[in-house]
Amino acid sequence: MKAIILAAGYATRLYPLTIDKPKALLPICEKPILNYIVEEIETISEIDELTIVSNHKFYPNFVQWQETYKSRLKINVLNDKSTDDSNKLGAVGDIQFVIENMKISDDVLIMAGDNIFTFKLVDYYNAYKEKDADMILTKEINDVEDLKRMANVTLDETGRVIDLVEKPPVPKSNIAAFASYIYKKETLPLIKQYLDEGNNPDAPGFFPAWLHKVKPVYAYTFDGECYDIGTPQSYAQVNEIFAKKA
Repeated sequence: MKAIILAAGYATRLYPLTIDKPKALLPICEKPILNYIVEEIETISEIDELTIVSNHKFYPNFVQWQETYKSRLKINVLNDKSTDDSNKLGAVGDIQFVIENMKISDDVLIMAGDNIFTFKLVDYYNAYKEKDADMILTKEINDVEDLKRMANVTLDETGRVIDLVEKPPVPKSNIAAFASYIYKKETLPLIKQYLDEGNNPDAPGFFPAWLHKVKPVYAYTFDGECYDIGTPQSYAQVNEIFAKKA
């Protein structure tokens, strides 16, 4: 199994923190966000290789990180050559970019490079193995305003996705999807088909919203927290939360 971390965004809402440093390398209690994510990926023994996809601006930052981070995984850093939001590939575009450049033909775990979480990633993987089907990561959230800002998911009694809408004005359920996905190797050609059909390449949730209409997609609903760090205020809050836990 391979892993991909999406880290090609410019995080302009976090300025000035991210003018010269990518969001994924901002420290939480003196440790980069990226380290927390990679450490959890390393707990899944079936994963042997990780690729981090960056934009051109922050590519040197990730190469420098790669040179100092010691891992059992083979770690690659790819430059998608985008220079700003006007020519970015989008998250789905970056996934396809990695698949093509790394010639991936295995099952794939895809993680956002800016989400820090408290659940065990191996539990997500074990749920995927049990279902033996493409899987998304979800959590029950009861704040309607939060649900409006996220991908909203409706599940059947087996945990299968029957509806998924990015940022709905009126959420249909209290289940939100986070930017982490596990796709079977048989699904990877469908990503190219999705893009070739002219579908939205931007948010990673757009692809499973399309995919669940083509083949079964299931959800793993986790216990714990997953923090999407999007503003200086939320970054400060997460640092405070993790400092208290430490």
